Amino acid sequence: MMVNYLVEWIPSTLRNHPELAIFITLAVGYWIGARRFGSFSLGAVTGTLLTGIVVGQLGIDISDQIKSIFFIMFLFAVGFGVGPQFVRGIASDGLPQALFAVVVCCVILAFVAGAAMIAGYGPGLAAGLLAGSQTISASIGIATDAMARTGMSPEQIADQENLIPVAYAITYIFGTVGTGWILAYLGPKLLRVDIAAECARYEREHSIGAPSGGMGSAWHQHEIRAFRIPAGGRVEGMTLAQAEAAAGERLFIEGVRQHNQVVEPTPGLVLKAGDVVAVSGRRQALVALSNMTEEVEDRALIDIPVEAVDVLVTAKSVDGRQLIELAQEPFARGVYLNSVRRGSAGVEVPILAQTKLHRGDIVRITGTATHTARVVEALGYADRPATITNMVLVGLGICVGGLIGSLILPLHGVPITLGTSGGALIAGIILGWYRTVNPRVGNVPESTLWFMNSVGLNVFIAVVGISAGPTFIAGLQQAGFGIFFAGLFATGMPMVLAPLIGKYIFRFDPAINLGCCGGARTSTASGAMVSEVAKSNVPMLGYTVPYAVSNTLLTLWGLAIVLLLNIGSGG
Repeated sequence: MMVNYLVEWIPSTLRNHPELAIFITLAVGYWIGARRFGSFSLGAVTGTLLTGIVVGQLGIDISDQIKSIFFIMFLFAVGFGVGPQFVRGIASDGLPQALFAVVVCCVILAFVAGAAMIAGYGPGLAAGLLAGSQTISASIGIATDAMARTGMSPEQIADQENLIPVAYAITYIFGTVGTGWILAYLGPKLLRVDIAAECARYEREHSIGAPSGGMGSAWHQHEIRAFRIPAGGRVEGMTLAQAEAAAGERLFIEGVRQHNQVVEPTPGLVLKAGDVVAVSGRRQALVALSNMTEEVEDRALIDIPVEAVDVLVTAKSVDGRQLIELAQEPFARGVYLNSVRRGSAGVEVPILAQTKLHRGDIVRITGTATHTARVVEALGYADRPATITNMVLVGLGICVGGLIGSLILPLHGVPITLGTSGGALIAGIILGWYRTVNPRVGNVPESTLWFMNSVGLNVFIAVVGISAGPTFIAGLQQAGFGIFFAGLFATGMPMVLAPLIGKYIFRFDPAINLGCCGGARTSTASGAMVSEVAKSNVPMLGYTVPYAVSNTLLTLWGLAIVLLLNIGSGG
């Protein structure tokens, strides 16, 4: 009796309260998406879509406004995240990689549109084919907006929209797995290179100028010991700055005790016999120093608080400069460089002597509060954990961008428009870049960006799946098994051509070529697979700029594919 009651009550409640259907779809979708099958997982988006299709069998009606709100929030967050790399790629030394991304995106559009036209697909199946074969879920919302302006009847639009998740679900798995396999395993054969050897060669060439102890001795490892200055010793009578310069090694005096009093270690402080100094540097250098002078126990002097700080690089003066060059600057005194992260995906780039720092990078440093404060002032802005989002920035950015995006440009009778969602994407790019110039314009913490990115997209996908649920089986029958082969073609051919385009047209270094290809396909998984095969993260140096450009273009291709299919059909 109770079971029968629940079987009737739960579906009825979900129909009356569709918001609950969305949340159960998210919960189950994220859970399914996180399950691993060997090295493969569906991911939250596909898990949510499939769950939404199942839940949608209950016939739940959800307002389209819900998916529009969350989708526009998602696109703004995407733009905000990729903004710095997008602008750098267009305006500076990333230009070849940006142009490469544009070429690859055009190749992708040509193959997707060609496959759709040959198979006789309408805009719905074509948009799903694009989104699934290229794993660019964001294009679904743009395509949906575009179909509303094609002149089709509301019934035709609804039919086409219901076909999008069908094509997406069928083509997504090879879109993910196939891209990674082609780039990681077939890519080196296409380029005729040993990718591991090429990355090792790249690391050697870009380590020229590094000290014998490696880059860890340029941005020194942090260890502190106390030493007494002997009478007649080499540094007696020198200032603190002179003593550090005379060390012949990156050693730093962090504290000084004179006459049993701890004094401020200013550069002009004169060192005297009997003074006790707290010295930081590499362990090997400190051991060598202990063999030349007396090491003493002075816990109070060496008990100097050390902090780790993430610094958002915004200073124009350091943009494009090499790490080994920056390590020689006075501001680098006494700090250790832990990592350099780049792009909205937080890609870690290798710390090599000739690795360049760019605006928008986040560097993690360790040192005393005095030293880290000096580095923060020189590089940009302390990106300390924050919990408050500047909603004035987010709200106005989305609104103004949406207003501009909603402008319509008639072209041969076809209304061309980015739509409010496309406008929000562009607004996010502009504001994301501007924050690297003026970080005080407002902050959107990483946790908020994650929410807007992941939850924003998946609420949209949940509504798409739930709405398409009742007609999914019929759509599957209409699409036929041929959509799977169309997906193989649309995924595989551009990724076979991309490494060759990078090699013969753009002349990319073999070590970063496949990373550029992964970025141009916005496939973080494939980039990780290439790095695993290469036994190095050097390929990721080519990932971020193409990723930023392609993430924008492939999203906007949702509009392009609908227009191409509509024009091609004489609509």
